[in-house]
Amino acid sequence: MRYLAGLVLVLIQVTSGWSQSTLTENKKNKPLRVGVVGLVHGHVHWILANKKKSNIEIVGIVEPNRDLAERLTKQYNLSMDIVYDTLEEMVEAENPEAVNAFNSTYDHLATVRYCAPKGIHVMVEKPLAVSWEHAKEMVDLAEKHKIQLLTNYETSWYGSNHKAYDLVHEDKAIGTPRRIVFHTGHFGPVEIGCNPEFLEWLTDPVLNGGGALTDFGCYGANLTTWLMNGRAPESVTCITQQLKPEIYPKVDDDATIILKYPDTEVIIQASWNWPHHVKDMEIYGTTGFVKCQNGTDMELMTDQKEGSKSMTAESLGEGNDDPFALFKKVVHENYQLMPYDLSSLENSKMVVQILELAKQSAKTGKTVFWEVVFPSDSQ
Repeated sequence: MRYLAGLVLVLIQVTSGWSQSTLTENKKNKPLRVGVVGLVHGHVHWILANKKKSNIEIVGIVEPNRDLAERLTKQYNLSMDIVYDTLEEMVEAENPEAVNAFNSTYDHLATVRYCAPKGIHVMVEKPLAVSWEHAKEMVDLAEKHKIQLLTNYETSWYGSNHKAYDLVHEDKAIGTPRRIVFHTGHFGPVEIGCNPEFLEWLTDPVLNGGGALTDFGCYGANLTTWLMNGRAPESVTCITQQLKPEIYPKVDDDATIILKYPDTEVIIQASWNWPHHVKDMEIYGTTGFVKCQNGTDMELMTDQKEGSKSMTAESLGEGNDDPFALFKKVVHENYQLMPYDLSSLENSKMVVQILELAKQSAKTGKTVFWEVVFPSDSQ
């Protein structure tokens, strides 16, 4: 009897394993059914333009601004029949597996509040939240209801950044990193022609959580957290300016953030005052440096006597080079992100914490120490 019982148990386990494997394989071949929450973010064109490449199906759109919705659905050959005024209406009618949030950063919390209890996975556009108060609630909801909550940063898909990570951590090509510098931004959202719906919340201190500090400071904080393998900085110092108050009267348009680690200093220069579009990264080590000038072009020096050489980073490859393909893998294939991965929740959480301290420092004119504000998260 014991033998028969054991045999039955083995058969059940094997059958269960086959069923799970078959289910995962079936999902792998099917597009991820997603809802797009909001069309007011300028980055929404990213998902509207490449839905087929990423093997996702946009089953619903939430956008109460009918003029905006009609304009974009026409541009991307989508039906207005899948456009709804509210998230509740869209979810009830279309039953998406996941949503991609392209609403204001302030509205990310409301999106997660509604979706998490229903088991709907969420990816938001950077940063995760406008404040630590919002972020903490979002993290708690995601963990309680066991949903995936990812954040998309454009620089996550730069082959140069991934090559730099390997040079620093795998190859030890430049020695111990001592200084990391980021230049991020452009000549201003008004100046580059962002649409009015985007500008309405991007230049609002409540809806965006700040100006250039949050808009572009988040990139450096995200990449630093990844490069430092999740270590928190000892302190954060920040200076913000309003160089164009006539254009941006409510928010900062220039920010310099300094993160101090025991053996590394990070400088994040985020601005709406650059003379060009820029998202670069420079890592200086004890024996050399690596510079990522953009998503592909790099410069590497491993020995001062030999000088530096130019490099071209390879793309990350189809299926690994865009946020929506990653989102599908995470939801459909139970793909596990590495700790403090660029899109991960723990990374996004730390980004918001860094930005929170940066805003405190800019307001008080003083350096803010991590362990004083986040004692339980000190490492």
